[in-house]
Amino acid sequence: MRGRHTLRVQSAHLRYDMEFSRNVTVIQGDSATGKTTLIEMIQAFLLDGADTGISLTCDCPCRVLAGSTWREQLSLIEESIVFVDEGNRFVSSVEFARAVRESSNYFVIVTREALDALPYSVSEIYGLKSSGKFGSLEPVYHQMYRIYGDEVPSADKADIILTEDSNSGYDFFATVSAEANLECASAGGAARVFTKLQEYDNDTRVTVVADGAAFGSQMGRVYQLMQRRHGVCLYLPESFEWIILSSGMLKDVEVQRMLDNPSAYIDSESYFSWERFFTAELIRRTSGTWLQYSKAKLNPVYLQGKCRERIIEALPEVVQRQLGGSAGR
Repeated sequence: MRGRHTLRVQSAHLRYDMEFSRNVTVIQGDSATGKTTLIEMIQAFLLDGADTGISLTCDCPCRVLAGSTWREQLSLIEESIVFVDEGNRFVSSVEFARAVRESSNYFVIVTREALDALPYSVSEIYGLKSSGKFGSLEPVYHQMYRIYGDEVPSADKADIILTEDSNSGYDFFATVSAEANLECASAGGAARVFTKLQEYDNDTRVTVVADGAAFGSQMGRVYQLMQRRHGVCLYLPESFEWIILSSGMLKDVEVQRMLDNPSAYIDSESYFSWERFFTAELIRRTSGTWLQYSKAKLNPVYLQGKCRERIIEALPEVVQRQLGGSAGR
């Protein structure tokens, strides 16, 4: 499944308008914000149709997954948007995460807990906001809003650059950091970023660089830590490979179209994470050329001359400042 899909669910007094563009969307929030009501309305419509007084409009099928027979239910669902409420214990299981990874569907999961077994995107964590008044002729209108942004600026200059991984992205940032007389460290994976941050004292200014496409389950506790410590800056591009593609060094018009509308190109069954797609695309498009890319170890050409400059220029200005303005070196 690929592309953007819009959903409207409405009754006499409630309306939800939503758009989904990735295989996993997480809806969070406190009680009484309308999360469970949304799924109940969809389920009611699927069972009894217009007799419920509910209307559902979507450009693809919608389904609700619930109960102990969820495996059998899911085996019969393809190319659909599947809604799952947090009341189902299987939501946080490794088995469910594996089933999601192997599915052709998009999933909308209502939960207040981090789903550590699923590498979902920070940009696909939403809350619900409403307007209108209950009991009047005007429906209460629910719309999704992003809880987290892609970056949170902090100090003007970092002391340490902390990368999520130890592969090509680390190779690049370690080199640039050394030129700016900064320490660069690898957390050894997204799940270890929070633990690594706790090792630094409160006065240490840390810029974290992580793949936003798969950092969603870690974002809650890292964000809470950032509220207590104001020296942490978080930069969450889709991936390091996305930064390279965004730099324009490939001079490919099709690449820009892909970056402008990734969901039209990324099939969720083939690429569970957008990070994997951008990695595969960069490897494919540079294969056999002087820019040939490897995720395990960075081709030295990306650390030299115009290539290096283009990658740094593709970083947000706030991150360039964190690096000590090394773009101008």
